[in-house]
Amino acid sequence: MAKFKVVTPSGASFTVQGGGYKLEMEALAPLDAEIVEIAAKSDDDFVKQARDADALYAKGRRITKRIIDGLERCKVIALGSVGVDSVDVAAATARGIPVTNVPDTFIEEVADHAMMLILATYRRVTTMDRMVREGRWAEGRPLLSQFPRLMGQTLGFVAFGHVARAVAKRAAPFGVHMLAYDPYVEELVVSQHGVEPVTLTELLQRSDIVSMHAPATDAAHHLLTEHHFRLMKPEALFISTGRGPTTDEAALIKALKEGWIAAAGLDVFEQEPVDPNNPLLKMDNVILTPHAASASARFDPVRKRRVGAELALVLSGRWPRSCVNPSVLEKSSLSRWQPYSMERGPGA
Repeated sequence: MAKFKVVTPSGASFTVQGGGYKLEMEALAPLDAEIVEIAAKSDDDFVKQARDADALYAKGRRITKRIIDGLERCKVIALGSVGVDSVDVAAATARGIPVTNVPDTFIEEVADHAMMLILATYRRVTTMDRMVREGRWAEGRPLLSQFPRLMGQTLGFVAFGHVARAVAKRAAPFGVHMLAYDPYVEELVVSQHGVEPVTLTELLQRSDIVSMHAPATDAAHHLLTEHHFRLMKPEALFISTGRGPTTDEAALIKALKEGWIAAAGLDVFEQEPVDPNNPLLKMDNVILTPHAASASARFDPVRKRRVGAELALVLSGRWPRSCVNPSVLEKSSLSRWQPYSMERGPGA
């Protein structure tokens, strides 16, 4: 019997089922830890099998308060994603359980995808493609002749975290003016990226392209509503590569149908996979991708090794690297091993 038991829902998240846990085990095997899959339809069934787990590898199902409260000796809950909306972090915090994620492993991929959607939507790439295939060659140039060139347009970021900053780096050579709204980021951080900090209302009113990057938190749920889409320019584009629930999708659909905005490029949706009856699927002015922005050959190996490393750190009695509820760490028996950041020291 292994020294540590790490439980995880059976199946896979993001990747193909049946891939095994070889990469996660690179860090866990030296600790004599094992990963045990649990196939359970209900939370109660899951808890019965996970009650004695030392750690939980969260994927493939929502980790609810019921599950978390049933874990009698769990020391850490680890996620292989940036977003942590599939875990009740408040419940974990109440139990003193650190929740970890992988916030910095596929930023470049998502930024590339966001920039691709910006360019493809702006130049109506899917519409151009259909015109060529349908023998409507002569319609392409007149359509694009209605729009100004990208240089000189205004790109606004709703939230200015790692991905938005990486998109700003990519967008700058195109000659766009950039704005950002993020109440959690200092203005000095925004401005050093060549981006103007503004209010949300100002961003929506001034931007020709709005790029949504907010995380799926309670505060950001339906951050953009019908009111906000009515503030945007009728020729504006909406791009979203963050999380679907940050946008009121019904309001977005209405905005696109009624011409409050011109077009959209979306990688995320309120319901995933998308309902076959979703009106977005039938709109010519929308480009859609299947929540695939982070995908690359690097994606799975890096995130799986990172999950294994985070689990191993906590099981060996140390702080994890990326904790989304860090208030639990100081109160825990885990030892801090990282150096203290001095960036905000006296005189900074």
